[in-house]
Amino acid sequence: MAEEIKMKAIQIDSNAALIVIDVQVGFDDPAFLGKRNNPSADENIQSLIKQWEKHRRPIVVVQHNSKSATSSLHPFKPGNFLKPYVKAITPALRVTKTVNSAFYGEPDLHQWLQGENIKEVVIIGIQTNMCCETTARMAGNLGYNVIFVPDAMHTFDLEGPNGEVLTADELSRATVINLHGGGFAKIALTSDLTADDR
Repeated sequence: MAEEIKMKAIQIDSNAALIVIDVQVGFDDPAFLGKRNNPSADENIQSLIKQWEKHRRPIVVVQHNSKSATSSLHPFKPGNFLKPYVKAITPALRVTKTVNSAFYGEPDLHQWLQGENIKEVVIIGIQTNMCCETTARMAGNLGYNVIFVPDAMHTFDLEGPNGEVLTADELSRATVINLHGGGFAKIALTSDLTADDR
């Protein structure tokens, strides 16, 4: 999917916030949500984190605390833990949430971004068509410049109401088209944002 996106280099604000969404251990369990796409997601997420640390741009880490006792992301389950490479960083802000949008978490992401005079956000993490897309749509509605990086995220096959299944790649393509075509976000690849002059 990523190789099908052809983008020109994107310049970003010096204080653009990297929002790392739900990079949690439970998503590595194939019994949790099934078949996933983009095996390079973790590598690309790590590359962007390193780029942001190199340039001392703010990083926001978002963690999902499911209300369902049977979910791998429930706070009492080991799947709730952040993956080690995300747990190791020192973010400018940590947000916990129980719904899809990072803007409905604690502490208040929108309030923090406004207080830091941040107008641009770069969204990466898990899942492409769920929490990442929801956060991107809301960020666009709130007036932020949104950069969505689909090769630094992944999702899972999903079944519809009539038993029709869309693959993770199909869902990711639809998300990219929705966000781009709807004017919610610019679409970029990891390589667009990790060149030395970014």
